[in-house]
Amino acid sequence: MTETVDRTRPARSRSRLAALLGRQPLGIVFSAPYVVFLAVVFAYPLGLAVWMSFHDYFFAAPGVEVERPFVGLENYQEVLGDPDVRESFLNVVEFLLINVPLTVVLALVLAAALNGAMRGRTFLRIAYFAPYVTASVALVAVWLFLFSQGGMVNQVLGPLAPDPSWLVNSTLAMPVIALFVTWKQLGLFVLFYLAALQNVPKELYESAASDGAGRIRAFWHVTVPGVRPATTLVLILATITGANLFTEPYLLTNGGGPNGASSSPVLVMYQKGIEQGNPDTAAAIGVLLVIGVLLIALVTRKVVERD
Repeated sequence: MTETVDRTRPARSRSRLAALLGRQPLGIVFSAPYVVFLAVVFAYPLGLAVWMSFHDYFFAAPGVEVERPFVGLENYQEVLGDPDVRESFLNVVEFLLINVPLTVVLALVLAAALNGAMRGRTFLRIAYFAPYVTASVALVAVWLFLFSQGGMVNQVLGPLAPDPSWLVNSTLAMPVIALFVTWKQLGLFVLFYLAALQNVPKELYESAASDGAGRIRAFWHVTVPGVRPATTLVLILATITGANLFTEPYLLTNGGGPNGASSSPVLVMYQKGIEQGNPDTAAAIGVLLVIGVLLIALVTRKVVERD
């Protein structure tokens, strides 16, 4: 009886170890560098931001020990009561409502067109992807040339040009930024859809054609359902990218102008945390932004997968 118990104990420990490490323990060795990267670059800064948001945190000289008392939800109350912060969140919602649907529709339509047999297909693929790998500063210079007061767009429109002009117009500034970001990132999402289209069986298109379906019906009933996983990915990535909007309003509208009409939460975080020296309130904004993005991504995934 004692021998049986002694034999079963090592077997149980081995089974627990196998359940912990998996069938291929060597995989942990290969994935360890990426786990460390995630912990150092994402997990630790996020945890520090959460801690800062509940304390009276301020910058101090290196090596200087200072007290940073716990203040509870005081920073969150200050953030939620700040009209500039509330406006920045409303601005980014407006941005996402324009950017995300436009990105999904254009990327899918262009990918479906580029996936077929057409002349200059390689050139067009490179042309759509080029803005994504081009420095934002260079692209911003082009858009300032186009949409400034005396820019090419206003010269073409003549008396129909808006007054005040696009990027200094409180109503048009954020839509113009949303169009800029859509154009800049479109090539990346086109590549996602092109990769997804390779997994849609050609037999489905042949069957749809034999049933009398035209290109539009085949696109709607074959292409759209066939790339649904890619659509989920595009929606989530576009949402995360849009929620972290910073460079475009900082450069295009000189820091969120006019009068904060194109400010974003990340831009306000920078202004409060770095320029004004309030990293605790900036951390509270960041935590609220992370929670909001996670909720939007979760709801988006549930809705797309359910449909």
